[in-house]
Amino acid sequence: MSSIAIDKAEFKARRERLLAMMDKNSVAIIPAAGEVTRSRDTEYAFRQDSDFFYLTGFNEPDAVLVLCPSSDTPSTLICRNKDKLAEIWHGRRIGFEKAKSEYLFDATCPLSELDEQLLDLVNGQQILFYAQGTYANFDAKVWDLLNTLRGAPKKGYKAPHTIKDIRGLVHEMRLFKSDAELNIMRTACEISAQGHIRAMQFAKPGATEYQLEAELHHHYAMNGARHPAYGTIVGSGDNANILHYTQNDAELKDGDLVLIDSGCELEGYAADITRTFPINGKFSEPQAALYNIVLAAQEAAFSQVKPGGSLSKANELASTVLTQGLIDLGILTGELDELMANQACKAFYMHGLGHWLGLDVHDVGEYKLDEKERVFEPGMVLTIEPGLYISEDAKAPEQYKGIGIRIEDNLLVTKDGHENLTISVPKTISDIEAVMQANKG
Repeated sequence: MSSIAIDKAEFKARRERLLAMMDKNSVAIIPAAGEVTRSRDTEYAFRQDSDFFYLTGFNEPDAVLVLCPSSDTPSTLICRNKDKLAEIWHGRRIGFEKAKSEYLFDATCPLSELDEQLLDLVNGQQILFYAQGTYANFDAKVWDLLNTLRGAPKKGYKAPHTIKDIRGLVHEMRLFKSDAELNIMRTACEISAQGHIRAMQFAKPGATEYQLEAELHHHYAMNGARHPAYGTIVGSGDNANILHYTQNDAELKDGDLVLIDSGCELEGYAADITRTFPINGKFSEPQAALYNIVLAAQEAAFSQVKPGGSLSKANELASTVLTQGLIDLGILTGELDELMANQACKAFYMHGLGHWLGLDVHDVGEYKLDEKERVFEPGMVLTIEPGLYISEDAKAPEQYKGIGIRIEDNLLVTKDGHENLTISVPKTISDIEAVMQANKG
């Protein structure tokens, strides 16, 4: 177990919290992820379902967690049994017997008994908590189970009369990070930050986007984070104006900027950083003018990341700075108030300001409560990532065309304001140029 891994007792405490929120006469079925075919008889690297992992810490495919508040064994894990031959080919399994003591479940049983166990655990409960639509194959198993319960009352079967989505309860829990989660996220952010610095120092005209991607991924893996949290974006020149560009195969050209949006995944938790910098180590005047507008917009948004602030207020501040900056450069014309009312800057800033961050890079949690804007509270982690994108075919002065800029940091809301988890990545023009020149000297 990693020195920063979450203790099994915390996973048990999460299950107990969820059980306490469930209706008394209810049962929840929460399946793990399965393996996914990449091509023919090879699979993608296994990645556990985030909700299942949050509640169990169990990292094997095809398992099922069943929670039942009224049962003598409220938490049951159904998982693969030990199999000597399968383990020779595909790796060790924990097995249901060891899983009970190691992961602190009330009961465990082998996957071969899944159908009969579900029938027994769900029978007679009034409410079924289940996340329909996540896994089609498992949906079919649940509907078959309900049909069996509905169709044989003479056998003493009684199906739940209500189905509720378990995700609302779990996702509200996931929105607020524990100290153990934050310890992992700080480490993930720092590994990612140093990866970005490494890429800055490697960049030079004639190198390629995929070589910068390789520098990032190498640093992640060498520091214990074997996988990026999402598809790394390395967009140079006009490629930076493609928001989710992942082709990453262009040559880096002298005089262009390159936008890198990348973060590692560590113990299941994501970092998500974006920096934009000059390939030759020196910002041109037009590049610097646009860059400083985006940086000022981010700093304005930061002022709202505190208890009682909100993402919409932060976005309004950022959008105001971006709009005024575009007016100052002659890219937009008109009065600020009118341009803001018409959302004119959306032609050059077309995405949201940020998102929750955690086990998923675009993490779960509601942005509104009772149709009202949700305010920030301590323990939330989010990104703040304004940008400006002036494509080659944009209606703008020639010197700004082909420039795409985004600056993204990961912020923890604290009781006094916020903590920037990715502060160690340079982002002022002087700091970026200094880091890049130091390596070339």
